[in-house]
Amino acid sequence: MPNNKQANKRVRLNETRRQENKVVRSSMRKAIRNVVEAETAEDATGALPTAMKRIDKAAKKNVIHENAAARYKSRVAGAAAAK
Repeated sequence: MPNNKQANKRVRLNETRRQENKVVRSSMRKAIRNVVEAETAEDATGALPTAMKRIDKAAKKNVIHENAAARYKSRVAGAAAAK
């Protein structure tokens, strides 16, 4: 439990930011899953731009590291090409 006003505010801000980061991360993962679990190559290539956009946005908002974003993008592109 926070002992002063500043600590209490930090707790509130951290919780708000955690919820916002959770939304960004889950939407990114869902977009990646749509590419990886696509039935056809057309579906995979159709979902690929959305996945790339979500990954870039997560990196821009510092939800994931820049190098992690590059790794995800590489893996997603490879998965789409393999279909």
